[in-house]
Amino acid sequence: MSGDRIELLFLGTGTSAGVPMIGCHCEICESSDPHDKRTRPSVMFQYGGVNVLVDTSPELRLQCVSNRIDHIEAVVYTHAHADHVMGLDDLRRFNAARPGHPIDVWADERTHRALERCFGYAFVEPDPASKLFRPHLNRRFIEGAFEVAGRGWTPIPLLHGDMPVLGFRVGRVAYCTDVSKIPDESYPLLENLDVLVLDALQKKRHTTHFSLEEAVNQAVRIGARETWFTHIAHGLSHAATNAELPGNIQLAHDGLVVYSESTRD
Repeated sequence: MSGDRIELLFLGTGTSAGVPMIGCHCEICESSDPHDKRTRPSVMFQYGGVNVLVDTSPELRLQCVSNRIDHIEAVVYTHAHADHVMGLDDLRRFNAARPGHPIDVWADERTHRALERCFGYAFVEPDPASKLFRPHLNRRFIEGAFEVAGRGWTPIPLLHGDMPVLGFRVGRVAYCTDVSKIPDESYPLLENLDVLVLDALQKKRHTTHFSLEEAVNQAVRIGARETWFTHIAHGLSHAATNAELPGNIQLAHDGLVVYSESTRD
């Protein structure tokens, strides 16, 4: 990988229920197309030999095994809903692979409060004599732009229904999942993108996520070189939906890798 190249690996592109859903036998939940199998949403930014995970989905272990992820240098959180945080305990395997190297966890204050309620044990300095197998994590608070492994990360304020959440821009790649409205002040942060990732739940309008039509309209307005949709429900067939979309605006799928060679804004 080029030192200037940013790769974005889609670990999961589904909704909070995943696809297929429990108890559903619709055409897409029973599809034989592997692109229609969607685990809970998460991505990995990869640059300069560094892996930075965005969110820890409930399928984190399976996602990392499937994509041969052997190390993680940091984790960044968009918000604290269950489908984005409940895989946190699986980070202990990455600690075990690099003893004595705690993993930095970047999140806003609201998200850190939720992580503390669920996973407070993961942020306690470990006792060297203890045989407990648990994560060893460092809290890092997002209060503006920050750096991970020497590269700038810009938080992008978004709304998920009435809930403030964060998207992130790294170089000319932006990841904006779980969004139903982009505040006016956030659009300048989305200019001159090579890659935009955007929430597109389903065709029908929803109170906390962009519909497919709304996502397409946002993609056209933002004007990235390419746009990939994520957080996709079982109402959207991968092949049929992509056939209806413009060539530079498509549904992502689990395991997809996209990249940007341009890291300067």
